[in-house]
Amino acid sequence: MSSQPTIWFLTGSQSLYGEDVLRQVATQSAVISDALRDAGTLPAEVVAKPILTDAASIRRVMLDANSDDDVVGVIAWMHTFSPAKMWISGLDALAKPLLHLHTQAGRDLPWATIDMDFMNLNQAAHGDREFGYIQTRVGVTRKTVTGHVSDPTTVERVATWARAAVARASLRTLRVVRFGDNMRDVAVTDGDKVEAELRLGVSVNTYGVNDLVTVVDQVADADVDTLVKEYEDLYAVAPELRADGARHASLRYGARIELGLRTFLEEGGYHAFTTNFEDLGGLRQLPGLAVQRLMADGYGFGGEGDWKTSVMLRTLKVMAQGLPGGTSFMEDYTYHLEPGRELILGAHMLEVCPSIAAERPTLEIHPLGIGGREDPVRLVFTAAPGEGIVVGISDLGDRFRLTANEIDVVPPLADLPNLPVARAVWSPRPDLRTATESWLVSGGPHHTVLSTALTAEHLHDFAEMTGLELALIDADTTTRGFVRELRWNAAYHRLAQGL
Repeated sequence: MSSQPTIWFLTGSQSLYGEDVLRQVATQSAVISDALRDAGTLPAEVVAKPILTDAASIRRVMLDANSDDDVVGVIAWMHTFSPAKMWISGLDALAKPLLHLHTQAGRDLPWATIDMDFMNLNQAAHGDREFGYIQTRVGVTRKTVTGHVSDPTTVERVATWARAAVARASLRTLRVVRFGDNMRDVAVTDGDKVEAELRLGVSVNTYGVNDLVTVVDQVADADVDTLVKEYEDLYAVAPELRADGARHASLRYGARIELGLRTFLEEGGYHAFTTNFEDLGGLRQLPGLAVQRLMADGYGFGGEGDWKTSVMLRTLKVMAQGLPGGTSFMEDYTYHLEPGRELILGAHMLEVCPSIAAERPTLEIHPLGIGGREDPVRLVFTAAPGEGIVVGISDLGDRFRLTANEIDVVPPLADLPNLPVARAVWSPRPDLRTATESWLVSGGPHHTVLSTALTAEHLHDFAEMTGLELALIDADTTTRGFVRELRWNAAYHRLAQGL
């Protein structure tokens, strides 16, 4: 992600109006861009550019936006009337996300004083229609938002788009490290890494697990001491893991894994990673606690070599930064099928992010049963209730598909005293039968990202920017209609690829 994400605010007009009017346009444009900048909800700085009145300056500003790594997107507004032929070459050249803000300088009309001078200056109602036409004619992908910037809903929709733009920019330079390969014989977690780099910009490469082990073994004991003390301050540590407990050495080794893993990722410039319980090399534990804490700090993760989910988790972490709620690696594990109260219990072996926790996590140690290593340490908790979304990414051969389901995270119907892993319980929309049947026909994966910070609109904006297919299951979904939508999507995406 760029050091200071920036969004350029572009205002269209034309020289026909004369310098006096253009000065007023510039002044009123600054009021709009400043309102967006000062709202405090956009994850990027809004920078107003000079008023655009001719084709050459429009094309130049678009090319400059493309070449500036800090610019994550542009917002365009036609304050007056900007003849749209001026915008053709600029829109055709633009490679950054575009939002068309359909607004005007004043919220209310001055009914008692309105005259032709006012009408001459305030022409966005039809100026933006001219701009909308040429965007459609050129075939520009954009988001269109209507409303005054004094309306919080308008600003929030712009902020949602901006979050997707920042996440897209982060994805373009994301580096993922896989420790070992994909879990043997598993299909959905694999995928085309070359296509991912070509389409999304993400670079995925593999290191042997023992490359990590070398770094883990070099961690200083004093650093382990410091981290263990941090664990004791943050979590409810099980008695056997405390300094005088019988399993304290296991906690120290878990801390050693975290420190070594952090060092490896930081030195390599990686912001996402995978592990695989089938390939642990010289590691004495499957990383559990370390993975959970790194996810809480914004790293992407995927289990069993699932690099695509690690990419999505990192991307959604960036998108959700600063929002209430949490975002975690997740897996649909088992169902509660009581009629009228159908629920999904999600978990994983160890790796669920504490950002979604409802309470202070407990730090525990339990047998894993697979992997053939020592008992691993892990954080145990239940996810906080709230509205959310789960999203998975699949490689369909000719494209990547995002399958998403709007959900409601709920408290478990009873305590779970014998389930020694972090977990989430949710009710999928519109209901479990429709949601799961739709997910299955979509080819959605079993590994997902669960977020109570983001909404379907964030995902829609992101999918539009990246050209990914989004198959959304929500309260209005029917299985029959969803199947039709998938067929339409398939036709569109195959035609859009061209020859």
